[in-house]
Amino acid sequence: MSSALCAAPVAVVSVFRAVPAPWPAPVVQLVAFTPWFVLPAGAAFLLGLRARRPWLALPAGALLALQLLWLFPPDQVADRLLARQTDPLQGQEESIGQGTGQRPSAELKVMTLNAWKGQADAAEVVRLVRENGVALLAVQELSPALERRLDAEGLGALLPHRISRSRDGAGGGAVYSSRPIIPVDSVDGSAFHMPTVQLELDAGGRQAPLTVTNVHTKAPVWGRASQWRSELAALGRLAARPGNMLLLGDFNATLDHAEFRQMLQGQDRNRPGGPLVDAGAAALARLVPTWPMAGPPLPGVVIDHIVTGPQVHSSGYAVLPVAGSDHAALLATLSVPAEG
Repeated sequence: MSSALCAAPVAVVSVFRAVPAPWPAPVVQLVAFTPWFVLPAGAAFLLGLRARRPWLALPAGALLALQLLWLFPPDQVADRLLARQTDPLQGQEESIGQGTGQRPSAELKVMTLNAWKGQADAAEVVRLVRENGVALLAVQELSPALERRLDAEGLGALLPHRISRSRDGAGGGAVYSSRPIIPVDSVDGSAFHMPTVQLELDAGGRQAPLTVTNVHTKAPVWGRASQWRSELAALGRLAARPGNMLLLGDFNATLDHAEFRQMLQGQDRNRPGGPLVDAGAAALARLVPTWPMAGPPLPGVVIDHIVTGPQVHSSGYAVLPVAGSDHAALLATLSVPAEG
C-alpha cells in the first residue's frame, strides 16, 4: 500500500492542475507546487515495481509520465535541442523563442526583482546590473528608502532613465533603463501599479520598439483569488497588442496554473504570431525556483517570469539570489526585431 499512499496526493493535485476551474485560493496555492510532486510520483512507481503489482505500478507510471510531460513539454525540449544543435560555437548563448525571422534585431539585457517591501540589498542589485550589463531593470515592491539606497549606490549613473512609483509596503515599483522610456498606461483594475512603457532600440540603424510592462499581480490568498485571475486576464489582453512585447516581474503564478497558461496562449487562442514565450520555461528551468529565497521553509517555485512576444528571442536566462529579498532576480538577454 506504500505505492498507493505516495500516488494518492499526486493524483489529487494532478486533477486540480489539469482541470481549468476557478479553484479556491488554497487549491491555487497547492497547484503552484505541482513540479515537486514528480518525487512522490517516482516513488510510487518504483514501489509498485518492487512489489511486482502491475495494478499499482501502471497507474503510478502514468502519473509519473504526466508530471514529466508537464515539467518538460516535448515541444519545448525539441526547441531547446534544436537551438543547441544550430549553435556553431560551443558555449555560445542560444536563442530561445518562436520563429527566427530575418529582420535585424537589437540586443537588450533585462533583469527583474521583487525587492520584498524594499528590503533587498541595494549594493548587490547595482552590482548585478553593472556586472551583467543590464540595460533594463524592473523592480517590484520598491520602497522610498530602497530607491534612495539604489541612487546612493550609483544605479542612476548606469540606468539614468526611470519611471518610478515607490511606496512603503508591497505596492511600489519602478522601471530603470539605459535608454529613454515613455510611459504608455497601466494595467486596468490592478491592485498594485503595473505600468507599461515604451522603449526605442537601435537595430543596425533601424528602430526596434519594445513595449514593457512591470508586472506585480496580487497573490492568490484568501479573498484575492478572483483579483489574481482578473489581473492575469488583463495582462493577457494587454499582451495581445501588436508589436514587440515584454512582461517581466512577479506574476504570483506558475506554468501549472491554467490562468497563467491562458495568459500566454491568449483567451481566443488566436494571438498574432503565436503565444507568448516564458523565457524560464523555454530554458527548461522549471525546477529552478524564484521564491521563496527567504522566509517560510517551503519548496521553491517559479512565480517570477520574463515573458516575451513570439518575435522576441531570449538567451542567457539566469536566476540570481539577492540578499534581503525573498525573491530571486531573473536575468535574460533579449533579441528585439526591427520594425517592418
